[in-house]
Amino acid sequence: MNGQRTPEGATFRAIERAALHPIVCSRIAPDFFSGGLLGNGGMGVVVTTRPDAVVLYFGHNGVWDQRIAELDPARVGTFEDVFRRLRELPADLDSLVEDEWYREYCLMLKEPYNKPYPRPMPCGSVVLGFDRRKAEIVGHTVDIARGTCEVGFLVGGEPATLRLFAEPTDDRLWLSFEGADGLPAAAPFNRVRLMPDPSTPSDIPAAERTVDPAAGTLSFRQTLPYSEAAGVRHGKDKAFRLTVTLSDALEPLRVNNMTRNGIVATHLDDYMDKDGGDRLERALRPAGVFLAAVELEHGWDRDVSSAAKPARGKAAAEAGDNGLGEQALQDARERTREAYESFWSRSGVKLDDEALERTWYRNLYFFQCGVREGVTCPGLFANWLHDRIGSAWHGDYHLDYNTQQPFWLAFSANHAERHLPYVEMVHHITPVSRKWAEEYYGLPGAFYPVSAYPVDMTINPNAGPPFGWVMCTTPWVVQSLWWHYLYTMDLSFLRHRGFEPIRLAAQFMAAYMRRPDARRENDGVYRIFPTVPPELYGLTPGLALNADSLTDITLFRFVFRAYLQACEALDVVEAEADLMAEVADALAHMPEHPTAETADGGRVFVSVPDENPEMVYNTPNSAFTVFPGEEHGLHSPPELYELACRSYLNHRNEGGNELVFYHLQGARLGILDLEKFKRQIEYCLMPNGACTDMVLQTGGRYEDSLRFDFMSRMGVWFENTALPVVINECLLQSYNGVLRLFPNWPAGRSAEFRTLRAVGGFLVSAERRDGRTEWVEVLSEAGGRLRMYAPWPEGAMCSRGGAAATAIDGEIGLDTAPGETLRFVRLRHTEEKQ
Repeated sequence: MNGQRTPEGATFRAIERAALHPIVCSRIAPDFFSGGLLGNGGMGVVVTTRPDAVVLYFGHNGVWDQRIAELDPARVGTFEDVFRRLRELPADLDSLVEDEWYREYCLMLKEPYNKPYPRPMPCGSVVLGFDRRKAEIVGHTVDIARGTCEVGFLVGGEPATLRLFAEPTDDRLWLSFEGADGLPAAAPFNRVRLMPDPSTPSDIPAAERTVDPAAGTLSFRQTLPYSEAAGVRHGKDKAFRLTVTLSDALEPLRVNNMTRNGIVATHLDDYMDKDGGDRLERALRPAGVFLAAVELEHGWDRDVSSAAKPARGKAAAEAGDNGLGEQALQDARERTREAYESFWSRSGVKLDDEALERTWYRNLYFFQCGVREGVTCPGLFANWLHDRIGSAWHGDYHLDYNTQQPFWLAFSANHAERHLPYVEMVHHITPVSRKWAEEYYGLPGAFYPVSAYPVDMTINPNAGPPFGWVMCTTPWVVQSLWWHYLYTMDLSFLRHRGFEPIRLAAQFMAAYMRRPDARRENDGVYRIFPTVPPELYGLTPGLALNADSLTDITLFRFVFRAYLQACEALDVVEAEADLMAEVADALAHMPEHPTAETADGGRVFVSVPDENPEMVYNTPNSAFTVFPGEEHGLHSPPELYELACRSYLNHRNEGGNELVFYHLQGARLGILDLEKFKRQIEYCLMPNGACTDMVLQTGGRYEDSLRFDFMSRMGVWFENTALPVVINECLLQSYNGVLRLFPNWPAGRSAEFRTLRAVGGFLVSAERRDGRTEWVEVLSEAGGRLRMYAPWPEGAMCSRGGAAATAIDGEIGLDTAPGETLRFVRLRHTEEKQ
């Protein structure tokens, strides 16, 4: 099922709503963060404009400087070795780094991460220059409904348009030029330049550059070595090639060079770039209608073309030309149109709040630009890269929320297939995670690290304390695999892709909790000790704040329960009996959630026992039981619900990691202030329409001298594309297996949504108007039992198939058949019609 059925009574099409929210820039946009964002889930393109040129920057989720520096495990030691030495240090130190051994040990652990690699490798840029006396750029528009960018020109005083779009599956960007009449036309471009990225490392082979005037191509090929050793060839070397093909003729370019005496001399055929390679710049002579394509090829070094080939369309490839015919363009347009029609058909919203609706559609567009099934999982900054933009923290997989967060959107938005690259990433890092559990901890299962890369790894990249001892990442890494099953009820996925990582995580966690060293008190409780709460303290003297973190307790419980339920679902109880017993034992002896009293006498959750409730957090730890823990929410008994709400409202966050995370917690509790949420989105908004990470306050790690926007230039933060999930949770919640309609939507605002995905494999559509739910439609994909909190106190009428409608009072609970659609309306509404 794909959610393409239009619900009865629906008043909109999602693609038409998306078209209402283009990203418009009405001026020149030379800055990377002002450019239009395009992408197909693999290749990413940033379209920038200058007074004299259009400049395109290329990146790809699958193209990395794959070299990696790793420590000798003998230098790292084992967990028991380090744990023993740490316990011998004085508990009255102000900080453990006062101890010379610990300080030097931590510095040694950082050595690999201090290398500039691995990192996503920017794939170069294309410059299309023009004579400012003849043409002028007036702005650009990204049509998110159709995945196109239009650059507005004035040519000879007449409007004209450069249109660009990325094909949905082939890594190819198309460019065409239209006159004021909308018909294909010659372009004002008089030169083209293709440039390898300026941050390309100097210690890897220089790019191989090619110009073929007859084919109308400029191309460069970059080898990406596997080995750190310079000049060493390896069977796992990779490469990429960027090729631009133009319909206009390539000609020698006159280049101005300044002589020593200050006189400008004009030279013909001066094509040497500053690094000694071909400048890859040529003049353009219009040859009629302008058409161009830029293709990005990548893969194993042995498979990437050794000679430049024209960037060509599929139909033209068979015809033998350079692929730039009108038919090739139309074929590519049609494939792209169909892909966007399909994408937007899967879910949609129509909201009586323009800002929230705009946020929903724009960020879902960015999400599809940055991730696609069958392509490498995106890192921190996805596929929009240039120079050092996108290299902070190696652009890696941060597994203490950053990498997971975009995929929170995939389930409720009915795009579960876009979660699969994350699943593949988990399987990629599982072997090294198993090895680390065995060799470092001496325990079974898998210990999943805080950070990882899509390259070969033989050791945990965060090999020791403090980040190497963060326990919450192991359950956090596998959590969404269980969600994937719950939201789709895909038993095959659970059996073949989801179960094993969940099992390995549960196995390690149970063994870690049941260690004799973890039982610090004779109270029957199995402690999660030692651990490090997310980005607060590191390791503390006497390990005083390194036990029973709220994040650990919450996520351990979640995954323990997921494992036990998965065993039942897969009917493997007998085969898993021993481990199930160990997990059940650990679950039965979990610590209580840590709490503290605030100054006004209210009790709140805190990150670790004995913590000051006024702590300024980096991530919203104190409401962790609400999300991602899913222990507390609107379903909770009053006392626990009030405790969760108080903890959420008491939370202080320094910013940069909360835009989606914290507000999702508020939505789950039904207390999210939507107006404040919108203001914070505006605070984080960049000119390209995406939201960056911004600082909110000092008092934690940050000082008053800090630039509050210091993270904004690091890259396009892919994590924030998950913003629509906050809105989804305001419209529909199902985390506890019971549908709840419009739990955080203002009474005076209208809203309609189509085929949002719910736990149990249900696709739900509904409309709310004048403070009242008008109708609800549920498509059951898997045929499970539908449970729903009654949308109407007076009861409901349910229609299913051709049967007569039946009345239902109270909470709704109905068995369904696979593929069945159920429609609910108010009981009184039906009577009024009669």
